[in-house]
Amino acid sequence: MHSMDNLKKLPLFAKHSPEATNAFWAYDKAALAEGAIPKKYKELMAIAVALTTQCVYCIELHRQSALKAGATEQELVETVHVASALRAGGAITHGTHLMQIDGAS
Repeated sequence: MHSMDNLKKLPLFAKHSPEATNAFWAYDKAALAEGAIPKKYKELMAIAVALTTQCVYCIELHRQSALKAGATEQELVETVHVASALRAGGAITHGTHLMQIDGAS
């Protein structure tokens, strides 16, 4: 179902909705540009978010960009663990909604 070839269809978005599509790509480029946060760290953050949202396209594209920006395999693995911990932490903290304050079940 997931094929990187699907990304070749992205120009269709610009064809059918150029203003919104161009605005999106401009914003994406600006958000990921070198700034107060170095490009490598922004790409690692993007990977963590992509792992959380489970976007296989974003995972791969940002993996490539992170490596190009100087990320190491160790940094990629640590990014996976950060994303995993936060995703699990969300389940744990939302699990508190199941508990009653007096401890009664």
